[in-house]
Amino acid sequence: MKHLLNGGKIPGTGKLFRIFEIKIDRMNKILCLSLMLSCFLITSRAQEPVRKGSVETATISVPTVQCQECKDRIEKYLTREDGIQKVTVDYKRKTCKVTYFWDRTTIENIKTAIANTGYDAGDVTADPEAYKKLPTCCKKPEDGGGHEKK
Repeated sequence: MKHLLNGGKIPGTGKLFRIFEIKIDRMNKILCLSLMLSCFLITSRAQEPVRKGSVETATISVPTVQCQECKDRIEKYLTREDGIQKVTVDYKRKTCKVTYFWDRTTIENIKTAIANTGYDAGDVTADPEAYKKLPTCCKKPEDGGGHEKK
């Protein structure tokens, strides 16, 4: 018992026990850090917006649309495209308003689809083969198309 009263030291606490203390201390630090990191990742992930199935609306300039026939052609073609919910073409203002699911299509895909019908869409020019197939009234005036002025 004399050794216990001698400064409160426990016999046999040598170098080996201190190594275990250091290892346990390191493990506790690693455990705390990993716990803090996982909490941080969970809270940062929770702040991201959930947009799955979200609907967006875009207005695209369609400068070569001239008449009701052009309007009907674009609306009919675009409503068949995947991800597009609603299409409204205004040939007087030369705009196309498209409501679409952002996770199923993009604005660039929509512009390309309009160009594939034979019309310019924003910065995407009309597909030449599709443009040739348009009726004369739907072609550009410089190509001999358009409606006669009354």
